[in-house]
Amino acid sequence: MEKNKKLVIVGAGELAMIAYEYFTYDSSYEVVGFAVEREYLRETSLYELPIVPFEELEASFAVHQHEAFVAIPASGLNRLRTRLYEAVKEKGYTCATYISSRAFVWRNAKIGDNCFIFEHNTVQPFVEIGNNVILWSGNHIGHRSVIEDNCFLSSHVVVSGYCRIGNSTFIGVNATINDRINVARDCVIASGSLVNKHLQEPERIYYGAPAQELPKKSALKVKF
Repeated sequence: MEKNKKLVIVGAGELAMIAYEYFTYDSSYEVVGFAVEREYLRETSLYELPIVPFEELEASFAVHQHEAFVAIPASGLNRLRTRLYEAVKEKGYTCATYISSRAFVWRNAKIGDNCFIFEHNTVQPFVEIGNNVILWSGNHIGHRSVIEDNCFLSSHVVVSGYCRIGNSTFIGVNATINDRINVARDCVIASGSLVNKHLQEPERIYYGAPAQELPKKSALKVKF
């Protein structure tokens, strides 16, 4: 595959290394470096490429010559990834989206920037996926559903048709969202949950089949 675009990855942890693998071996991007906030900068190179302070990103990787990808997991209910994504955009970078060559994405699905769609995802017709969304391996996103910005769906999640998943929500492995369900922003849906009714309250944790609210604990307190 021809490498005709240069990419800097924001982050240097596990997800950054995974992103390097996928962008390098399954995209038209050439990864040329990494960036980490100065406070957390422990090494100066990764894969024999430079790791630079995020605060000096533009000095090392010119905005008009590079795109960026923010490779941060669901830390702080996606808050860290969102903050750095917004900071990258403020610096003037275009954020790259990766879609695995082994994913099925229908022609009229709309997908935002700084998204990462792993192998074996199925994204059906008329789906809308916002910015800064991660779909780990093997999810099903049903027709007409909307995944709002900054969400993280782990593996083998089923989102049925006509659903809306609110901003910054995290959905655990093997969770199922039935047809025409709305999920509020900033929710955590635990692994194996079955959601068969609207989840209207934001910042809540839901678990079980059918899903019920975990009382007295905010989703913002969950450690990822």
